[in-house]
Amino acid sequence: MTDNTNWAASLDGDRPVLVTGAAGFIGFFQAEKLLRAGLKVVGIDNLNPYYDPQLKQARLDLLSQYPGFTFEKLDLADRGGLSALFDRHGFRHVINLAAQAGVRYSIENPHAYAETNLIGFLNILEECRRAQVAHLIYASSSSVYGGNRKLPFSVHDSVDHPVSFYAATKKANELMAHSYSHLYGVPATGLRFFTVYGPWGRPDMAIFIFTKALLAGEAITVFNHGEMQRDFTYIDDIVEGVSRLIPMAPSPNPDFDTNAPDPGTSWAPHRIYNIGNSRPERLMDMITILEELTGRKAVKEFLDIQPGDVPATFADVADLEDTIGFHPNTQLREGLSRFVAWYRDYYRA
Repeated sequence: MTDNTNWAASLDGDRPVLVTGAAGFIGFFQAEKLLRAGLKVVGIDNLNPYYDPQLKQARLDLLSQYPGFTFEKLDLADRGGLSALFDRHGFRHVINLAAQAGVRYSIENPHAYAETNLIGFLNILEECRRAQVAHLIYASSSSVYGGNRKLPFSVHDSVDHPVSFYAATKKANELMAHSYSHLYGVPATGLRFFTVYGPWGRPDMAIFIFTKALLAGEAITVFNHGEMQRDFTYIDDIVEGVSRLIPMAPSPNPDFDTNAPDPGTSWAPHRIYNIGNSRPERLMDMITILEELTGRKAVKEFLDIQPGDVPATFADVADLEDTIGFHPNTQLREGLSRFVAWYRDYYRA
């Protein structure tokens, strides 16, 4: 196990870190984490209206208070704009958190996912190759486990049966990154995030939706008749894990066996990690905690499971812990309490 608590000291403070999706939920917290550590950050985002652009702008306003932060409105699909950005800043470390998110929306509008998650990510890979970056960290998702039912989900398991187009694009990202690691030696790490939540969270996520409905006295829709489990992972734990990985570019595994290939490692400088709380929580228990925190009783409408959803997620984080000496550990009640407090303050609820 590695003790990597002083991760920022090993980075070149004169070179900015590129954080894509900086106006998004995880991107905002990641950029702030780097800035608080004294690093320079260039953040980009296309500020699309998938959810409230005012919330994205409010996050950017907070980041703009740091003298080391630079923001540029840019879409990953803008190949020329991205190339010019890399030329101006000479990035050595890239954290790609920009993506079209959401499982259900990928069924309604798959082309949005192809443009950002596939074409946009290809543009990132090309620029990382051209700039010979020291490390690319990119967001994957627990959604890639799709039809898998063996719990906990392990990076050493096959993930060849996605149940949503969003999941398919994230699996594609892992394959694309691996090919660039193999062909061009681009050191790349993919992180499968498990149901990230916390203050400033996404309005399309269940915790946000349920809190909003409870405080407004409205009914909540509970899918799969409440028989769902999620490995809820608090945002602070996510960005701590990402940060510790930045200076730890993967090396080729000299023991990789091509006759019995292990999906969790490679002969190329590419690695995949789960990053989750490793503690699946029942959806109904999460709702009960929100009821207690808001002082409101939920009116529940139970429905069948939605297309693209999976009944349970559960992260095996042993590989992550072995590499960086850390695993997420924020208790659900503590994290929900912080979220509800933020929601009440931000929305004057």
